[in-house]
Amino acid sequence: MLDEIQKRLIEEVADLHEVPEGAYNIRANGQMAARNTTANIDIVTKEDGSGIDIRIAPGTRHESVHIPVVLSQSGIRETVYNDFYIGEDSDVVIVAGCGIDNCGTQDSQHDGIHRFYVGKNARIKYVEKHYGAGDGAGKRILNPGTEVYMEEGSYMEMDMVQIKGVDSTVRDTKAELAEGAKLIVRERLMTHGSQSAVSNYAVSLNGENASADVISRSVARDASYQKFDSRIIGNAPCSGHTECDAIIMDNARILAVPQLEANDLDAALIHEAAIGKIAGEQIIKLMTLGLTEEEAEEQIVNGFLK
Repeated sequence: MLDEIQKRLIEEVADLHEVPEGAYNIRANGQMAARNTTANIDIVTKEDGSGIDIRIAPGTRHESVHIPVVLSQSGIRETVYNDFYIGEDSDVVIVAGCGIDNCGTQDSQHDGIHRFYVGKNARIKYVEKHYGAGDGAGKRILNPGTEVYMEEGSYMEMDMVQIKGVDSTVRDTKAELAEGAKLIVRERLMTHGSQSAVSNYAVSLNGENASADVISRSVARDASYQKFDSRIIGNAPCSGHTECDAIIMDNARILAVPQLEANDLDAALIHEAAIGKIAGEQIIKLMTLGLTEEEAEEQIVNGFLK
């Protein structure tokens, strides 16, 4: 059974107010708390106990998988490996994410390694949310690793969100795309205080007409630090685009590192980056509507990260 803190964390990272329909695996404080499978989606614990395998049958459509993780005890440190095998011609939604509530003095850390093997012509929407809470001195640390292997004609959309409470994160994402495969990544994150967030992307476009669009929108506040390192490798006639769009506030620091590698004459690769403060005229315009300066800033930030 989940306690009230764990239920609140699951609401934050998976938008679940009750046990979901369909397939799910809920992990709490290092243990499986609940699981359900369907005729088309099977979830089994790895033999060494380090994570789970999720197998989605070919042709599965209009089904979802939820695999949230919550930590509500101080001092837990774990590394979990979850492998997804997505059958050909399937069309499913996968919702992951981790929430940490740390009210103690020890650091709490979850490193989730997710590997996706996306079958021919399959379509996947993947949502991953990270959230931290608790007033203890112990840190909330999340280091997600994502590996994506996409077969011919497959499509994957990734929504990667971290808005609040994570003290330190290193987010490593690697993808390899075959002919006609398409990857869309939308990263949204905010750091504050002395938090640190590093995002590393390496996308290899290996097949003809493969394409990728990797965009990060972020806000860095107080004395926090962010680094966005995005590398797209074109190994065939392909198209790739990566973009960093960030708002910097207070004494924060942001580093954007573009890397484009064209190994084919017809590899079309683009990188864009824009980092700046909130424009004064935006704040003034909202203040004329009756908002304070602080309220105007929050309105702009919230709209930017949607």
